[in-house]
This record gives sequence, C-alpha cells and structure tokens, in this order.
Amino acid sequence: MNLARFPRIRLGHGPTPLEPMERLSDRLGGPRLWIKRDDCTGLSTGGNKTRKLEYLMADALAQGADIVITQGATQSNHARQTAAACAKLGLACHILLEDRTGYRDAAYTQSGNVLLDKLHGASIERRPGGADMPAEMEKVAGRLRAEGRRPYVIPGGGSNPVGALGYVTAALELVNQAAEIGLCVDHLVHATGSAGTQAGLVAGLVALNSRIPVLGIGVRAPREKQEANVLALAQRTAAHLGLPDGTVRAEHVAANCDYVGQGYGIPTQGMVEAIMLVAETEGVLLDPVYSGKGMAGLIDLIRKGRFRQDENVVFLHTGGAVALFGYPDAFDLPAEAA
Repeated sequence: MNLARFPRIRLGHGPTPLEPMERLSDRLGGPRLWIKRDDCTGLSTGGNKTRKLEYLMADALAQGADIVITQGATQSNHARQTAAACAKLGLACHILLEDRTGYRDAAYTQSGNVLLDKLHGASIERRPGGADMPAEMEKVAGRLRAEGRRPYVIPGGGSNPVGALGYVTAALELVNQAAEIGLCVDHLVHATGSAGTQAGLVAGLVALNSRIPVLGIGVRAPREKQEANVLALAQRTAAHLGLPDGTVRAEHVAANCDYVGQGYGIPTQGMVEAIMLVAETEGVLLDPVYSGKGMAGLIDLIRKGRFRQDENVVFLHTGGAVALFGYPDAFDLPAEAA
C-alpha cells in the first residue's frame, strides 16, 4: 500500500494527538477511553475534511482547475475547510448549502461555519432540503464552463476514493502512534455521515491487517443504507489503492444509527449531554452535528455494557466545534451570577 504515489498537498497539522480521556473514563466507569484529535488538523479551526482535501486539492490542481465547487448542509464543516483550502491555494470556491433542518434564525444561517465560509472568500448559493445536490453542482459547473472557467467538483464531505485516501493515511498514522506508546486499540469509534472517513479507515486498517474494528455512529441515514454506502466506498477506495478484490468485505463495516434523533443536524438530548460532559471533564469541544452525536452513541453503548472495562476505545474527533455557535438555544446553560 504505497500512498506516496498519490498526489498530495499538505494542508493540515499532523500527526494529530492521540490522548487519554482519563476523567471521562472515570466518570463512565470504563472502558479506557482515548481521543484522536482530528479537530486539531489546523485548517480553519481543523476537522476531518482537511485530510481528504490534501488529496482532493492536489487532484484539482493537477487537472488545472481555477475554481472548486462543493456542497453540504448549512453548517457544513466540509464547506468551511474547502473554502479555507481554496484560499490557501489561490483557487476560487463556490459552495451550495442545502437546508436540511428548516432553521431560519440568523445564528444558524449566518454564524458558525457560514461566517467562516464567507471570511475565506467563498461564494454561496442556497438550496432547499431534499434537492439533488450532485445534480445541482453539475448545473453550476456547466454554467461556469460556459463562462470559460475550469471547475473541479468535490462531492459532499469530500467522500470519494480520492478523498478517502486521507483516512487511509489516518489509519496508518493511528497504528503507528499506538505502537509507539504500546497501546492496543480494541475499538475505534467515530461519527459517520457521508461515509468517506469510515470508508478510508476501514480500507486502511484492513490493508494493514490491524484487526482494529471500526464502529461508525450514524448521523443521518438508517443503518442498512449507511453500511451499504460505507462498504461501497471502502471497496472503491481499496481498488483505487490497487488492493486485491475482496480485501474489504461486509463484515468489516459496522454502523449504529440509533442516535440520529429527528434528523441530520437536529439536536438530541444525548448530544447535548455528551458535549457538556466532554467539555466539563476533558476540556474538549465536540460539535452538535457529528462528533456530539457520535460521542452520545459511545456513551450510551458504554452504559449498556457494549465494551469491557479493560478495553481501549479510541474516539476519533472529526472536529467542527465552530458549529456550536449556530445552535445557541440547544444548550440549557446556567444563568450568570447577578
């Protein structure tokens, strides 16, 4: 598995820290919890999409692009990091934001990630919930080509075989870090949505024969659909890497989608509890759409006895805490002292 043969532009800070969460582990009564800090990748407050963009932006430049088009939900972490990557590399960026929640307050529609999109110089168009976003991006790309531009289209979440290489790289990084400190990783847990992060991790960890199982906590789709999406992309990523057919199989993919709540981007009580608990015990900020729900799932599974007390469970923090500013009413925070 020779990752060096794929074009890559370094955009992030790495390797990202792998840290114990001792106070959270004590509060929950085990297992031994660790956190892989991909919120610390550095690009515009960091996040998991930076790893994907290192390969995607290299591909865009190799194809001679002068503008990048991508899409996501209103408070998209991927859109914000794409806008930042484009700014760093001198490319124009055009973002389509889909309304997946119906929220109309200014904190949600203009603050958080949206504010940063604009600060990075991206142009934005809005689309209603349920729009065919890949088709919408192709319409925009066609319009730009007619104007003489050279657009490069990145799918939502950067989730295609090129982008997933970022998490093949992360799998190698995690295995090396664990080996350096003598850590046997029994489980790797993270929030899964557009499937690219989980697909890359699965392809990478299987190719390395690490025997580390990956559990994705779903934030959008039902389990059957999520697992099918991850498996298909993991297999395409393995093929892109040149691995033999059958390297990645269905038994390598697991998703638990019991913590989505009423829908993508809509707060749940478990998410609120998880964010507050991690902030109060570890000084780490999760986000309300992905890592907050991912941690809510992990906490609930711990309480249900899913993991042994002596096991080491690594939670991959996918970043996005800036989106907290888009959800000020989700948290019942104490009033200030008079």
